[in-house]
Amino acid sequence: MFGLMVRFTCKDAAAAAAFDALVARTGEQIRAKEPGTVIYAVHRVDGRPLERVFYELYRDKNAFEAHEVQEHVRAFLAEREQYLSAIEVDRLDFVSGKGVDVEY
Repeated sequence: MFGLMVRFTCKDAAAAAAFDALVARTGEQIRAKEPGTVIYAVHRVDGRPLERVFYELYRDKNAFEAHEVQEHVRAFLAEREQYLSAIEVDRLDFVSGKGVDVEY
């Protein structure tokens, strides 16, 4: 398994609404076209209305690399910048969990 945790901070409330719409459109494509993407979850942060946290889990590094070159992901990466004031990315090394079938 290969994962990411990404924190996005939007510029303002209008940017957050536009970013959420972009995320929804992109998520539809990820669900439909990416079997190697195990989890792609987006969260609003309680008490911080401009922040979004993404939790992404991929079958393996190859699945992540396949995700990154998808047309819908490339469009997301290009469009998101106009809505954001900050991006923080953590790459995750999966140890254990519930709800995920993992072969070691």
